[in-house]
Amino acid sequence: MEKQQIGAKVARLRKLHNLSQRELAERADITHSAISSIENDKVSPSVSSLQKIVNVFSMSLSEFFTSDEPSIKPSVVIQPTQFIEIGNESVSMKLVCDGRENRRMGFLIEEYQPHSSTGLKSIKHEGEEAGTVLEGEIELTLGKETYVIRQGEGYLFDTSIPHKFTNRTDQVCRLISAHTPASF
Repeated sequence: MEKQQIGAKVARLRKLHNLSQRELAERADITHSAISSIENDKVSPSVSSLQKIVNVFSMSLSEFFTSDEPSIKPSVVIQPTQFIEIGNESVSMKLVCDGRENRRMGFLIEEYQPHSSTGLKSIKHEGEEAGTVLEGEIELTLGKETYVIRQGEGYLFDTSIPHKFTNRTDQVCRLISAHTPASF
C-alpha cells in the first residue's frame, strides 16, 4: 500500500467512526500533528504509530491493509506479489499472508535500512515473537535491556514487554519473524 493510500484510509476510518483528528490522536496516544501529516500524505507512519492508530478502530495491521480487498481463497503457496507491505520507506515489513481470517500466527520478512528503527517509541502487544537475522545485525530494546542480534542468531520474547528494533549500522539488516497471536 502506498503512502497516499495509507493516509486516505486512516482519514476514511476516522470519519467512519465519527472522530476528529484530535480525538483520534488522543485515543492513539500520538500527536494531532502526526495524524494530520499522515492523512495529508506528508509522512509515512512508523509501524508503531500505525499500530496505535488501527488499535483505536479495533483492527489488526493486516486487516487495515486487506480490508478493502476482495476475499482471497486461502492457499498453501503465497506469491511474493501477495505479501502485504506494512512498513515504510526505511523499514520494510512484508506480511506473508493470503488474506485468510482468523490466522493464529503472523510471519514477516523484514528489511531495516541503515540507521532505521520501528519508531521512536517502543510498542507492546499480547503474545510472543521469534525471529532470525539473515543478514547484518539488529538491536532489540526489550524493556530496559538492549540486545544486539547478529547474522545467524535468533530471538524469542514476550511482546507484552515494550520493545523496538533499531539498525544502528551502515548496512542493511534482513530478518524473518513470527508472532502470535496474529496481531498484524
